[in-house]
Amino acid sequence: MVESRSSSRAEIRVLDLFSGAGGLSEGFKRASAVRSASHRYCTVRAVEFDLAAAASYEANHGRNSVFAGAIEDWLQMEDVPSANLIIGGPPCQGFSALGKKDVNDKRNELWEYYAQTILRASPQFFVLENVPRFLTSPQLGQFEEMCGRDGELRDYAFKAKILNAAEHGAAQIRKRVILIGHHRDLPFPGFPEVASRFKDPSNWKTVRSALRHLPEAVRLQHLPDRMYEFGGEVLSGAYRTDELHVTRHYEEISLKRFACIDEGENRFKLPDDLKSDCWRKHTTGSGDVMGRLWWDRPSVTIRTEFFKPEKGRYLHPTEPRALTHHEAARLQGFRDTYKWVGSKTSIARQIGNAVPVPLGKALGQHLMAAFRAA
Repeated sequence: MVESRSSSRAEIRVLDLFSGAGGLSEGFKRASAVRSASHRYCTVRAVEFDLAAAASYEANHGRNSVFAGAIEDWLQMEDVPSANLIIGGPPCQGFSALGKKDVNDKRNELWEYYAQTILRASPQFFVLENVPRFLTSPQLGQFEEMCGRDGELRDYAFKAKILNAAEHGAAQIRKRVILIGHHRDLPFPGFPEVASRFKDPSNWKTVRSALRHLPEAVRLQHLPDRMYEFGGEVLSGAYRTDELHVTRHYEEISLKRFACIDEGENRFKLPDDLKSDCWRKHTTGSGDVMGRLWWDRPSVTIRTEFFKPEKGRYLHPTEPRALTHHEAARLQGFRDTYKWVGSKTSIARQIGNAVPVPLGKALGQHLMAAFRAA
């Protein structure tokens, strides 16, 4: 039997923590599929607390590939397998630029379990993704102490940098802190270089390119009636990305508002009789609220409530509606055959929380060179 080129490549064992629906794993998988790839990434275990997101991960990356539960429970219940690489993005709501920005939020402490996993798995490298505010958070300082001379992770060092997904092939301006760690026996691998074509913002991928061939007029409002069994529960799905081109019901006042807003405009273009009370009182502030995307620019950051125009610049460039789940997934770089499990609201959360697939691919390709040299 002739072994395929893919299976004959050296294997990089990966742990994906706080995996969500699998955006990072999908990106690293795409890096493995590049013809010139010298290695292939193999995720030996993923961990995700949200049941529906874990089910989506399984639907795409294989049965029994993910532990559906809290990472602290996983560390108690299972032996941590050895790994060459750990990837993941611990929740960051407490110090996000949105919300209450509570630095004492317990969710900010989940990175400590990420650190415990490093100790047990002994990887050569690790990648941690988070929001830009992480760079000035107390948690980053604590992580630096752990990697100091007397810290538990003294065998490791790391550097962190803000990367823009649009500079790495995503049709979306999404800035995230990427922390890359390495065993001290190995040199720091650096960060992915921006391809020459993406150094010029005029060459960034646009909403038009991401949504190419998708019908602009959408009438369907409901997903197919389908069930997926996972973790002892019955959830809706699984749905392919191309089944998610569904809209929602809008009240008449919303449709009137949409009609007043042209491409690139926002709530400031509304006449007073169509403004809410709070908009009349606040004539400054975010220009993204009730805003339309531009066809020939990247989208704004896709967040978890992209289907609500009042939450940001999420109106389709020309249609009287917000983005569909299919469009949002495209802007995040997911393929049309990627599968999703859960309600529409749950799937939207999974899409918005994901690391853009092209950014994951860029990280995977970059680290592959480091493994080749190790």
